[in-house]
Amino acid sequence: MNNHDDDFEFDYWAALADNDPAAFEDARRAVISSLIESAPSDSRRRLTGLQWQVDRVRERADNPLKACIDISGMMWDKVLGEDGLVERLEELAGQRAPRERAVRSATVLPLRRDIPRN
Repeated sequence: MNNHDDDFEFDYWAALADNDPAAFEDARRAVISSLIESAPSDSRRRLTGLQWQVDRVRERADNPLKACIDISGMMWDKVLGEDGLVERLEELAGQRAPRERAVRSATVLPLRRDIPRN
């Protein structure tokens, strides 16, 4: 099976998940990694971060359905939420004034070597 073509083979993935869940997870991770690696280099960091968030949601969920619902909620927040896709499209279409976005900054503190260890 190709790593990320348009021909998703549901029966293959369903059988793999039923018969060998560990192999399913390994294959799932491999396909996701391959897809991220095939993305333009300027998108890879964001995609890796997004996949990390999705994986944490899956880990915290009590069951696969809960994970699916929570991940779907994440998607809708990115579309309809504050600073989401709909707002950005409305700004581009001139239907909404561009919002000032906060510039995030932080002070980097040096690590001290003289702190005693317990």
